[in-house]
Amino acid sequence: MIRALDKIKQHKHYDKSLNILKLISLVGSTEILLKGIGFISGILIVRFLPVQEYAFYTLANTMLGTLIVLTDGGISNGIMSLSGKVWQDPKKLGVILATGLDLRKKFALVTMLVAVPIIFYLLMLNKASWLTAVLILLSLIPAFYADLSDSLLEITPKLHQDIASLQKNQLTVGLGRLALTVFTIFIFPWTFVILLASGLPRIYGNLKLKKINAKFVDTNQKPDPLIRKEILKVVARILPNIIFFAFSGQIVIWILSVFGNANELASIGALGRFSILIGLFTSVLATLFIPRFSRLEDNKSKIWKVFLIFQLILFVFSGFVMLIVFLFPTQMLWILGASYSGLSSELFLILLSNCIGLITAMTGNLIGSRGHFLNPIFVIGMNLCTVVTAFFIWNLSTLQGILYYSILYQCVSLIVNYGFSFYKLSFNTKSHI
Repeated sequence: MIRALDKIKQHKHYDKSLNILKLISLVGSTEILLKGIGFISGILIVRFLPVQEYAFYTLANTMLGTLIVLTDGGISNGIMSLSGKVWQDPKKLGVILATGLDLRKKFALVTMLVAVPIIFYLLMLNKASWLTAVLILLSLIPAFYADLSDSLLEITPKLHQDIASLQKNQLTVGLGRLALTVFTIFIFPWTFVILLASGLPRIYGNLKLKKINAKFVDTNQKPDPLIRKEILKVVARILPNIIFFAFSGQIVIWILSVFGNANELASIGALGRFSILIGLFTSVLATLFIPRFSRLEDNKSKIWKVFLIFQLILFVFSGFVMLIVFLFPTQMLWILGASYSGLSSELFLILLSNCIGLITAMTGNLIGSRGHFLNPIFVIGMNLCTVVTAFFIWNLSTLQGILYYSILYQCVSLIVNYGFSFYKLSFNTKSHI
């Protein structure tokens, strides 16, 4: 036994494997804590907001997520791709980051001009008063402002694997959100108050994130036209894709907000709280695996090995989540409260869709970190065909119908992502000699 342990310790990959296990343990334990805090905050909101207010909250949160995706427009993909090549050079990283931040501010202005009237219209359509709609719009500003730079500022620390600092900051923000939610929800059970309770801690977290980023980046650099051109090349390739996915990815909410009612909108939002199970895993993979994959040398056999291991991990995790949902639907719905107790089949469907979406999104992010992106015209055409097909099969104005469509949509996207990934990994990497 002792000899066997000695042989293991003397193996050439022992130290590297041990460090990876320690890092996974650190990230995993902290992510569990972070997601646990987020889950508690979310359940408090589900249980104590009236159904009508929770419908507003679901709609506002969905629109905020769409705004953030559109404001990025593929900029973070371009920065990750460029930064992975010069990740040890503070000045070059500083130029790339400064250019990306400048671009995001410009994208944000255009996005807000388009999105604000849409948010206002949908809130009014769902019987919000003028005052309520205006207050909800104003309450989205802190979170939106913070996210203009959050995702970009996290890239360099992730490339340098300074995970502890990032997670400490995320933990502070999560605890701040939980504290403000507990403090306000029992006294002011209104959507705009809860949105502010969520957004204000992110402003503080954003300031701390800038200090973390400064350890690796020369923050005195200015935007560079050549870097802007390189980033915009990536944006041009995937922006149509992102615009389409920003809306089609939340098509469940959009359709229900227009053709459904407040109860269905609140139900889909409440069930979505269990996506925290998937969000935990996504955060670990995005923090540990994708930056490392981006840094890999252009070696076909090595890249294929890491890619396939990544896929195995995704499928094992997704299978575990679906097993839990199958065995304990009543217990899971009890957590949401009596208003949502009859949604066991909808719970299974939405988490099945989320699990397939997890595999699709993480595979796309993985291959995107190497600078490969799907042709947007092909993707948009394919997904429009999926929507039309689903329209003739299911009633998309009902909760179950829209969930069946969501599963079909994710399956088609997964098949396309796999086909593209296999092609790029087979013909755009060098064989090991």
